[in-house]
Amino acid sequence: MSVDHYENFPVASLLLPARLRPAVTAIYAFARSADDFADEGSLPAARRLDLLDGYRAELDRIGRGLSPTQPLFQRLAVQIAAHGLPLAPFYDLLDAFSQDIVKDRYASYDELLDYCRRSANPIGRLLLHLFDAATAENLQDSDKICSALQLVNHWQDVGIDLDKGPRGRIYLPQDEMARFGVSEEMLRCRIMSAEFRALMRFQVERSRALMMSGAALGRNLSGRIGMEIRAIINGGLRILDKIEACGYDIFRHRPVLRTTDWPCLFLEAAFA
Repeated sequence: MSVDHYENFPVASLLLPARLRPAVTAIYAFARSADDFADEGSLPAARRLDLLDGYRAELDRIGRGLSPTQPLFQRLAVQIAAHGLPLAPFYDLLDAFSQDIVKDRYASYDELLDYCRRSANPIGRLLLHLFDAATAENLQDSDKICSALQLVNHWQDVGIDLDKGPRGRIYLPQDEMARFGVSEEMLRCRIMSAEFRALMRFQVERSRALMMSGAALGRNLSGRIGMEIRAIINGGLRILDKIEACGYDIFRHRPVLRTTDWPCLFLEAAFA
């Protein structure tokens, strides 16, 4: 799993049973294409929202037992029926993508977590349903892991997000920026001040703690899904380690997982 673009779940991973790969591929196609409406191209905001409304209409058709009109949703409907997947996570994703079009600042950490609840957590929940492991405890741990992964993505992409949309997106909570003495102008100028490093250190440490608070999920689930989750956690933690290693200078050294990272990540997952 790379922590990049629509990164919060594996795509037909070799660790996934072959019987589940069509479902994961269909979910990914839905999420990736809807996410692109929010992030890619030059369409006006109103048109992007209309496209996402079209996706909601297709989900409505599935919910009413009607045949979808778009091939993407026809394939998705087959998998939803085959695995008894709930529709709520799909609607939550669309709400998050719509929010990305109209909202580019977050007043507080709680507000940011609410966004993560809809932008990231649905993927983990759908995977647990695919594996018939969607207990209340597992869902809670999955939410922590997925929210942490979304936060990791935000912290590695602070500079990239500044170039998105008319004003740029800033996912760093506004109240915490003020508390650490970091202004938007400092972000735009890519100033690596002691204040910015302290702010990023705080975000990294909190995100690591959130990830570890859900890590029991990877140990509680056996077989491929347990190993997959442990590898996902290890990947997110590795990115946080790299943010620390570059002195929090994510403007000049965007941390990513490289080919050389993967053998270690999977060995750690296998023997955890």
